[in-house]
Amino acid sequence: MKRRCVFLDRDGVVNAKAAPGDYICRWPEFRFLPGIADWIRLFKALGFLVVVVTNQRGVARGLIRPEDLEEIHQKMSEELEKAGAGIDGILCCPHDEGECQCRKPRPGLVREAERRWNVDLGSSLLIGDSESDRQLAETCGMTFALARDGHIIGVVARPRMQVL
Repeated sequence: MKRRCVFLDRDGVVNAKAAPGDYICRWPEFRFLPGIADWIRLFKALGFLVVVVTNQRGVARGLIRPEDLEEIHQKMSEELEKAGAGIDGILCCPHDEGECQCRKPRPGLVREAERRWNVDLGSSLLIGDSESDRQLAETCGMTFALARDGHIIGVVARPRMQVL
């Protein structure tokens, strides 16, 4: 049976973004946005999988060590679990622009989740804070919710198939 999923962008949705041009490189720099645990608990209560999908090209640029990124994701997961808001997975693209098929807005991360968890993309939602997140949702046939500062400020419903 196919499953519904909420895909969450990390920086700007789960946690506060670094200043433009900067990266969150270590756990002490990571700050959860208010309400994210409530969102996750709600989606889990409704039977959705919750998967974080994130571009982290700071790794490719040598600004973030892979082990530091892993620590950030491990501690993020642990803290959400303690808050009763466990997530089902984190899928990350550590590559720079043009090096892969997983860097958003390319669909590699979402397609991986689709295979791994048998996700029904047409019944799923992506919450993000950028145009590349919106493009990814559109490419994959998902509804998109635009988030700013811990609030949903707009929703773009997935395109409906027209029956002739």
